Amino acid sequence: MKVWLLRHGRTAWNGEHRYQGRTDVPLSPEGEAELRQAEFTPPVVYVSPLCRTGQTAAKLFPGAEQIVVKDLAEMDFGAFEGRNYVEMEHDPDYRAWVDGGCMGRCPGGEDWAAFSARVCGAAERLMEDGLARKENCLTVVAHGGVLMAVMERFALPERGYFDWNAPCGGGYVLDWEEDLWQSERKLRLLREVRYTKGEGIC
Repeated sequence: MKVWLLRHGRTAWNGEHRYQGRTDVPLSPEGEAELRQAEFTPPVVYVSPLCRTGQTAAKLFPGAEQIVVKDLAEMDFGAFEGRNYVEMEHDPDYRAWVDGGCMGRCPGGEDWAAFSARVCGAAERLMEDGLARKENCLTVVAHGGVLMAVMERFALPERGYFDWNAPCGGGYVLDWEEDLWQSERKLRLLREVRYTKGEGIC
């Protein structure tokens, strides 16, 4: 089974480097226009509850059924959402969070451990369900942080969380091998992909 983990297209907040998290920001007109159809169409695409993932899936995989998985939502950045690092450079709560490696709890939001457990649990359930149904393809369109957490937990070669920073409209293709999954709970990275106009398959 091949597993496709893809990040949504660009939003206005991406361009302004604002924390989006659970805020339901749509794709920008430019972000939607730059997406191109993928070279395959899976019957089903799993998306988060946030509209930017469904909009992206519709552009990449027209005609595919979309199934919303609530636990694939982006990290809840709480009081930081809608703001960027320049606006918060003197905010003591933000400085403390950054100085802690962005692992602590955002005021009014999530901490990294709870977020990672949530999204990795959702991804593992999707993979187990795909195995049970003998699917040959699992396709997910989610968020940058979601991909980072899932890749850190499950991907080979192993890399740190911040080393899996996929571009908007891009992501990863992994190979699910039964023996490797059952023994190590790992997937092997096959390649990186990007579905924006002017960008070929990596």
